[in-house]
Amino acid sequence: MTVSRREFLKTSAAIGAGLTIAVSLEGCGPEALPGSGGAPFAPNAWIRVGKDGIVTVLVDRSEMGQGVSTSLPMLVAEELDADWSKVRYEYAPANDAYANPTLPFKAQLTGGSSAIRGAWRPLREAGAKARAMLVAAAAAQWNVSAGECQTENGSVVHTGSGRQAEYGSLAEQAGQLAVPANVPLKDPKTYRFIGKPIARLDLPEKVTGKATFGLDARPEGVLVAVVARCPTFGGKLQTFDAAKARAIPGVRLVAKIDSGVAVVANSYWEAKRGRDALEITWNHGPHANLSSEEITERFEQLANGEGRVARKAGDASAVLAAAPKKVDAVYSLPYLAHATMEPMNCTAHVRKDGVTLWVPTQFQSGPSFFAGGGSRGVAASIAGVPLSSVEVHTTNLGGGFGRRSELDFVAEAVQIAKLAPAPVKLIWSREDDIRHDFYRPASYHKLSAALGSDGMPIAWSHRVVAPSIMSRFLPGWLPNWMAHLAGPMKGGIDPSAVEGAADLPYAIPALEVTYAQADVGVPVGFWRSVGHSSNPFVVEGFVDELAAAVGQDPFEYRRKLLANAPRHRKVLETAAEKAGWGGPPPAGRFRGIAVHESFGSFAAEVAEVSIEAGNQVRVHRVVCAIDCGMVVNPDTIAAQIEGGIVYGLSAALKGKVTIEKGGVKQSNFHDYQVLRMSEMPVVEVYLVPSGDLPGGVGEPGTPPIAPAVANAVFAATGKRVRTLPIAL
Repeated sequence: MTVSRREFLKTSAAIGAGLTIAVSLEGCGPEALPGSGGAPFAPNAWIRVGKDGIVTVLVDRSEMGQGVSTSLPMLVAEELDADWSKVRYEYAPANDAYANPTLPFKAQLTGGSSAIRGAWRPLREAGAKARAMLVAAAAAQWNVSAGECQTENGSVVHTGSGRQAEYGSLAEQAGQLAVPANVPLKDPKTYRFIGKPIARLDLPEKVTGKATFGLDARPEGVLVAVVARCPTFGGKLQTFDAAKARAIPGVRLVAKIDSGVAVVANSYWEAKRGRDALEITWNHGPHANLSSEEITERFEQLANGEGRVARKAGDASAVLAAAPKKVDAVYSLPYLAHATMEPMNCTAHVRKDGVTLWVPTQFQSGPSFFAGGGSRGVAASIAGVPLSSVEVHTTNLGGGFGRRSELDFVAEAVQIAKLAPAPVKLIWSREDDIRHDFYRPASYHKLSAALGSDGMPIAWSHRVVAPSIMSRFLPGWLPNWMAHLAGPMKGGIDPSAVEGAADLPYAIPALEVTYAQADVGVPVGFWRSVGHSSNPFVVEGFVDELAAAVGQDPFEYRRKLLANAPRHRKVLETAAEKAGWGGPPPAGRFRGIAVHESFGSFAAEVAEVSIEAGNQVRVHRVVCAIDCGMVVNPDTIAAQIEGGIVYGLSAALKGKVTIEKGGVKQSNFHDYQVLRMSEMPVVEVYLVPSGDLPGGVGEPGTPPIAPAVANAVFAATGKRVRTLPIAL
């Protein structure tokens, strides 16, 4: 946006340019909202209807390929009864009014596959209230009852006379009316947009190259910065000599910042050459000799000790001790980088009166205790200006995956821009990105199960050892923030570490899941599907082991265990049916299956693999059945499931971050590889009809793929895969 929302609202009110619809958003007080003007709600403007009939929806979630720039306007357009050809979108500014309603505090943050879940009711209500006001305006103009009017495709129609008025012609008059407190929402049977495949609004500009990503930000006079950072975790700058760097043509500034030494120049190449010329001495800190081998040893020690109980039913220890048949296993997973296609970047302009950011961020604003208050809060704190003086332009994101919920790159950009005479664009190289990430936590798992006479598990023990993401993201959180909760998450247990393990859906009489926190100095963060990216590999792999131990079909074994979990069972059965489970696969191919619930959605996947020359695993086909509740755009869901599967396959077949001498060994896509186009399997996505509230779709495709592939490898080779990436 070229003007602030406050300026827009003031201007539109003055000149009658159109209609702005204010609606309530739970948890947001009037004092937090721009241009609330004493409205009877705690309003938040999502909709603009211009005199030309154009409906602009302010999209308050970050677009990182998941389609929110289309699906959120679809929610509004459905209840507004808009003409879709006249629907547009803009990204909303940073403001607590746009707080994600799925969070327990005000934070404008895109994550946890929550965009549709959070918007499902508020945005439909926004559209419905706008529609009611337009109908009221038309009724007043025609001197008829509003009950005699209806809407269709961007117009109000008087049923008696056939008179018709387009929304644009009613916008000014409707803008003078009070927002109704309550309006009925549509019966799903009458939906025109929701549930239908609709082409994405953001595609034309992305195809033509007009779409603006973070790296495309070019405010007048912008300079480019890079940063030299310590190669070891926890290391600090000791000394540096900038003489040779300053001698590089184009270098404008060399300065110390919190994370290292910044070099600012006229171009990226000049800044990089300047950084390469720096003479730096690092204090490598307490983790200078840390290695992957040492981390594994620490995890093993913790697995053999006592952990905090995340879930307990019955007495699993006693049943295991007396069981005539047991199965034991140890699983482990490595650290993983996010490897977004667009490396980290942020453009900042720091002035005495405020800060402007152009940034591909998942986290625009939030309370100060939550990671410093988001991009807006961090910028205000560093620049020493009021929060209201920070303007955030959220660009398109070239991949997020949780990495852009972090604020390190934003803080660096603001620190540098505070010292520079002009706006500064901070650019990370791919090597910076891989070696200075907040990694998907490594984990170690020790499992035991007791089997009854029918071969089904009667006891289950799972010890999870992993670092805590939340103890870093929310300092002091573990002992305090969740202390009021009962059940699995009580007692300071990081839910992100045990999700997908503590909420086991299988009917097992006695079970115990424990967690041992293993913070070893490697920075960890949210990675696509978080704990659901790790624990299902373990759980679904171990369930497969139990089925094999008693000679039962892994699909049928799961069906029996899911007798009390109908949505799990339905997607499992659908995936198996569509994949042809029970019938022979093509010659030389083998199948594996897995099922998992995450982010309010249920997904089952069947992977069809072969073992090629050099013991290389090739995935030919993946069949996914998903129950994500009410469907908004089926095309978006299919695309997100496909993307989640690709991301999970990269991790299952290739992903591994190795710690060596206190830092990350890998540096770029040559040694931290991702799936290539030629390796992509055929993916079939089947939506299981559901009348439940919407679940997330950005992440649920990832959790089942690694165990499905690993289980298929076992079917092919008889070798059990208990660690990733898969290596035969």
